[in-house]
Amino acid sequence: MSLVDLSKHIALGVDIGGTNTKFGLVNHRGQILEKGSIKTDNYVEVQDFIEAFYERVQPLLEKYSQEKYIDGIGVGAPNGNYYRGTIENPPNLKWKGVVPFSEMITQRFGISCKLTNDANAAALGEMMFGAARGMRDFIMITLGTGIGSGIVCNGQLVYGYDGFAGELGHTIVKPGGRKHYSTGSEGSLEAYASATGISVTAKKFRAEFPESMLNEYPEEQINAKTVHQCALKGDPIAIEVFRYTGQKLGEALANFVMFSSPEAILLFGGVIQAGDFLLKPTRFHMERNLLPIFRGRVKLVFSELDEANAAILGASALVWENKS
Repeated sequence: MSLVDLSKHIALGVDIGGTNTKFGLVNHRGQILEKGSIKTDNYVEVQDFIEAFYERVQPLLEKYSQEKYIDGIGVGAPNGNYYRGTIENPPNLKWKGVVPFSEMITQRFGISCKLTNDANAAALGEMMFGAARGMRDFIMITLGTGIGSGIVCNGQLVYGYDGFAGELGHTIVKPGGRKHYSTGSEGSLEAYASATGISVTAKKFRAEFPESMLNEYPEEQINAKTVHQCALKGDPIAIEVFRYTGQKLGEALANFVMFSSPEAILLFGGVIQAGDFLLKPTRFHMERNLLPIFRGRVKLVFSELDEANAAILGASALVWENKS
């Protein structure tokens, strides 16, 4: 493509979540020209979902196809397999088994579709539109209800032989430690450094320290947001929750650095709203656990993508992956 051509090329980015599916038409500058959503959980059968999705999106595609080229459809989905274009036994979707989603979308729309898991899509979006522009080696860590990750080496996402590489959130950071609420594994990073893990830590700490501001909230309101609010007010126990979380995250990041030697690690998701309460202890414990050859060489930064649009941008970037 020439530079002149790029202004005429757009992609449809699709983010499939357990409750909602968000979509947007995106150009090469990362501008979302149109966006919308439909309810994922309204459809028990994937075919019914695709038909509803088609009816919602096709008018937008027709609107822009008069003056733009639709390069393709990119989809980020839980348990999305890049190689096969399938969504495989997704934990938070009603669709069961192995769903040939990419093939079904291509057949319905008549447009090529590429699919990967949501965290890999986020890494691609960061590489094309965000803080990782120009980087060829970095790790993206998404800190939300769970922990997702995308590993980029030499400008390429690491998929592994079966398409599921990069589940850094499920690596064990404390053998025999906290039991994961879903997988049953003991001591995974997700059990400590996700928003869910922060909530568990905060409830444990406040029970041990009755004077903490955290005890002013009912049990069901103890989450990463309320911990942040208490930390901003100077509550030492809330601050300690983030320090402890940062320690676990930083120790894990040190391991990740030593197996791939990235230029940067990018943190993304709702948890990073905690800012330096989380970033400073994370950086400290990462550096503390690195071999001297790695110390001071890896940037640890927050994502530059707007959280509300990041998944759409990441999915659209999938369309242009490996294209000049």
